[in-house]
Amino acid sequence: MKFEVPEILKCNFAARNISKGSLLLPLTLLVFLVIFPLIRSFNQSSYKIYGSSNTETTETIRRCNISIGNWAPYLEGPYYNNETCHFMNDRQNCLMHGRPDRDFLNWRWKPDGCVLPLFDATLFLKLVRGKSMVFVGDSIGRNQMDSLLCLLNSVAHPDDITAKHVSKDENYFKWWFYADYNFTLAILWSPFLVKSNYNYLNDTAFYKAQNLYLDEADKAWVSRIQNYDYVIISTGQWFFRPLTFYENGQIVGCQRCQENLTEPNLYGYKMAFRTALRTIANLEWFKGSTFLVTHSPNHFENGDWYNGGACNRTKPFTKEERHEYIAGDFLTELNQIQVEEFNAAEKEARKKGLHFGLIDISEVMAIRPDGHPNRYGNVPEKNKTVNDCVHWCLPGPVDTWNEFLLYIMRMKSKN
Repeated sequence: MKFEVPEILKCNFAARNISKGSLLLPLTLLVFLVIFPLIRSFNQSSYKIYGSSNTETTETIRRCNISIGNWAPYLEGPYYNNETCHFMNDRQNCLMHGRPDRDFLNWRWKPDGCVLPLFDATLFLKLVRGKSMVFVGDSIGRNQMDSLLCLLNSVAHPDDITAKHVSKDENYFKWWFYADYNFTLAILWSPFLVKSNYNYLNDTAFYKAQNLYLDEADKAWVSRIQNYDYVIISTGQWFFRPLTFYENGQIVGCQRCQENLTEPNLYGYKMAFRTALRTIANLEWFKGSTFLVTHSPNHFENGDWYNGGACNRTKPFTKEERHEYIAGDFLTELNQIQVEEFNAAEKEARKKGLHFGLIDISEVMAIRPDGHPNRYGNVPEKNKTVNDCVHWCLPGPVDTWNEFLLYIMRMKSKN
């Protein structure tokens, strides 16, 4: 039996009896209802891969040198502000102190060879659940830790448990505890990493020499880190003071110990990092991960911090302007010292199954002269305001360091 197609369903009948205008209407609806959303979804997903780590998977995160790249315009705004986070140090709270421009907040680091996801507080807390993290070093480390506290603040709020660890609340040692994640975060003050005479704690005069015992790691932090899962080393600026170097109990050199000796003697800088990193690598029972944050550059222009130097720029250096960073060669030398000592210690640590990670921010931050508090951070002391071109505004480019930290932690968990 032959099946006959009804005339109404035949294409030639439809073509003869339906106008072109009638055909355009359903085709237009098809484009808007089906095709356009697909195109829009593709574009949005492409943007989110760069702009939101929530869409990232372990497959999309691949290893590359995240320290090579450029600062690209980013208009989505910072992760937090001085109203949504109360953890930031008052001296880095640039918005509260009246900084008039906001351009320094509209940049984001973009590596050349891979995607750097946005900081994901939920993911970070998932990775550190039941663990502990400690920053060891100076106020630059505190700067990064305050950034981390603010980044996590959108998800969880910690309790200050410092009193459980020290007899009184001090600015030098701090502990926080995230009860919902059983996560402890701390900072241990040790600006030289090695044993010193600690005179600076009572007398902050810059020109009074400190004794550094370069072959002895500072027990203030070594005695406490054994059970920590993550140890982050970050310091550097204190090594440019007048210093006397000791090894095996004997004086082996000094820095700025005579008026005509003004150039830094980087032997102390080198040996302090060597002692600190290798102490961790060989610390009995230590099983955690160690991260070294490389030297954080300052950007004083037209003088130093004590004689009117300032950092008034409001935008990053372009690649063409990079030569305007006058301390570039010195920063490179400091960075090379740290990387060399890190690589040597990392080889020792690897033999023990320990993980060492490098957070190389030196060149990344060298082109951000606009990121410091300058006169919009330091609290006036003795009727004099000192421009701060050493620390970093919160929020600001220092938040990138924690994007780097999370990136490396994710790479470790992936492996």
